[in-house]
Amino acid sequence: MSASNTSDVFSKMLKIQLIATSAVAVVIFLFFGLHAAISAVLGGVSVLVGAYLASLVARRAEGLTDASAILVNLLKAEAVKIIVIIAVLMIVFVFYKQLVPFALIAGLAAAAIFSGAALSHQVKRVI
Repeated sequence: MSASNTSDVFSKMLKIQLIATSAVAVVIFLFFGLHAAISAVLGGVSVLVGAYLASLVARRAEGLTDASAILVNLLKAEAVKIIVIIAVLMIVFVFYKQLVPFALIAGLAAAAIFSGAALSHQVKRVI
């Protein structure tokens, strides 16, 4: 994949995650209120931030041709994503006292599920 295709894939993936998080937050707001919606947004944002930082790490492999080097770089990107998600969630748990756990999980799940679906769909279109 070229550099522009890689950037396009990651930016489209992040947009789809943002849309999914927003949709979940609106539905949760309508049924459960403001703090639940904020919790859903925070769950989705944890995945968005992690995915964005992981995409920066993954882009470092654009010029590589060695399969093992590409794989190692992708594993590093995934590790960065997981660590960032955990760190953001820990910060949310510590500082947001009106947290609604199920809403946080719903936002996180929506962003994570649509992350994989969007990335899979975009990569198939590029290849």
